[in-house]
Amino acid sequence: MTRIDDTPPAWDERTQLTTFLDYARDTARAKCDGVSAENARKALLPGSPLMTMSGVINHLRWVEYYWFQVVFLGEEDRAPMTDEDPDREMRIAVEFPLPQLLDEYAEQSARYRELVAGHDLAERAKGTIRNGLHVDLRWILLHLTEETARHNGHLDILREMLDGTTGG
Repeated sequence: MTRIDDTPPAWDERTQLTTFLDYARDTARAKCDGVSAENARKALLPGSPLMTMSGVINHLRWVEYYWFQVVFLGEEDRAPMTDEDPDREMRIAVEFPLPQLLDEYAEQSARYRELVAGHDLAERAKGTIRNGLHVDLRWILLHLTEETARHNGHLDILREMLDGTTGG
């Protein structure tokens, strides 16, 4: 996996925001390079039995789905999570090969890149967040960058615990 540079090719706000989100996405995928099928499914943190490499990647995929399709576009939520099983996306991730999850995440990221390119950053979401606010696309991009970067830290820890790989 070749990661993109986090230095944007242009200095306008849109390019900076999308470059950082893409960089965080690429970092998540890079953390998974060379992970075995067995290791991708291992939960190593005693207090987090669902925290696997596969689980984190699937979570990132569904988080982007929620923010772009459900909140921003106002579509019906078809994510695997339910009120009864709010972490289902992490639980079911171990049923799928990591390369498939990574491919689906990359394909979805490409679609969302196009979605973002077609909308103004100040455009308000059709759906609301928990407090009833209609956030704008700019806020969603910032939130997703933060969310992905935070989970990259989890991937760092898991990868080091699994096989000693650090950095990237």
